[in-house]
Amino acid sequence: MPNSVATRLRDLGLALPPAHMPVATYIGWQRLGREIWISGVGPTWGQSIRHAGKLGAGGLSVAEGAAAARLTALNLLAQLAQAVDGDLDRVERCLKIFVLVNSLPDFQQAQVVANGATDLLVEIFGEAGRPARSTISAPSLPFDIAVEADAVFLLKD
Repeated sequence: MPNSVATRLRDLGLALPPAHMPVATYIGWQRLGREIWISGVGPTWGQSIRHAGKLGAGGLSVAEGAAAARLTALNLLAQLAQAVDGDLDRVERCLKIFVLVNSLPDFQQAQVVANGATDLLVEIFGEAGRPARSTISAPSLPFDIAVEADAVFLLKD
């Protein structure tokens, strides 16, 4: 199928990381009707953190933060793939994403960092990947990860 999600991922030179296993008392995803709610994930490959540190004032650059957000979005999709038995073509759209950026108090570009995640979703799903979005700077995130995000996806009937 030429327009499949798997084809778009391949054409972008991307692969989904292994789905991150929860490290506390929660599950990776929850289904409610046609909605899949994905728990917060970060920029990991499996259980290995790939982007750690704070944004701003000599820390990580905006470009490094956007790369962390992009990998975080791939991790959202890895969880989603588990929820749909690997068939991401069942996704109708991304409804909502919430992005937290580990940054110093004066960092003013969290929205640019978050674009790393939402741009990837649009690259993969087209306009159906353009979600409602909230973004905030956080004074710290678990394991000092640079970005964390959760999301809600809608499945096709």
